[in-house]
Amino acid sequence: MNIITEKEDILNLLHQVGAGELSPEQAVSQLRTMPFTDLGYAKIDYHRSLRQGVGEVIYGSGKTPEHIKGILKDMSNNGSRNVLVTRISQETADYIAGSNIPMIYHSIPRLAIALPGEDRPKLGSIVIAAAGTSDMAVCEEAALTAETLGNQVTRLYDVGVAGLQRILSKLDILNSARCVVVVAGMEGALASVVGGLVSCPIIAVPTSIGYGANFAGLSALLTMLNSCAAGVGVVNIDNGFGAGILASRINKMEGIN
Repeated sequence: MNIITEKEDILNLLHQVGAGELSPEQAVSQLRTMPFTDLGYAKIDYHRSLRQGVGEVIYGSGKTPEHIKGILKDMSNNGSRNVLVTRISQETADYIAGSNIPMIYHSIPRLAIALPGEDRPKLGSIVIAAAGTSDMAVCEEAALTAETLGNQVTRLYDVGVAGLQRILSKLDILNSARCVVVVAGMEGALASVVGGLVSCPIIAVPTSIGYGANFAGLSALLTMLNSCAAGVGVVNIDNGFGAGILASRINKMEGIN
């Protein structure tokens, strides 16, 4: 295992700042590119939070339980906490937990929070609206991602357009949000409806839920991309994680009412 950019390099940067040879801004610029750990099968980026505001997240699909365990052990040794591990099975979660790696597993979105630390204060207001209960896995992936990053999240489930009065009864909650994540399958019309009701940014998440002509989420994706409501942005099919990250960034921006 090789640590790319040793501690001495960072200390040298700090000494240069102290001597006036580098400005603090120049030092931060250099720190953005380092360091990472090379495990052979994975390169763990420990300065991602410095560059992006969010630490390394493990996408579990396609990785073996042994790989995920190895990554988490290294992250634990480097002081990482509240690490998101997405798209893993209960069996994988049990295997990792049995390796003395603390983990909280959520079965509906197949998402785990490994190496749990202190809860962050929950800031702002993100609302996540699901067209149907069948969309809950994607909703929970978005909600748990946002909550782990320190955002206040309100869930509105089963408020799709087949019963329009359900979403209309929640206007007070929607209007209190700094960002709304709308998750819908079938034809994906809920995003346009919500987009016509609120002034904050809308993140639309198409899901693969639906019958044959839904084309595994393609019909919902195209509906959302063609939304007649202004201020609606769209992430990829079933990408609750991406929506949660984007919602967190919007929610924490200064100057959003």
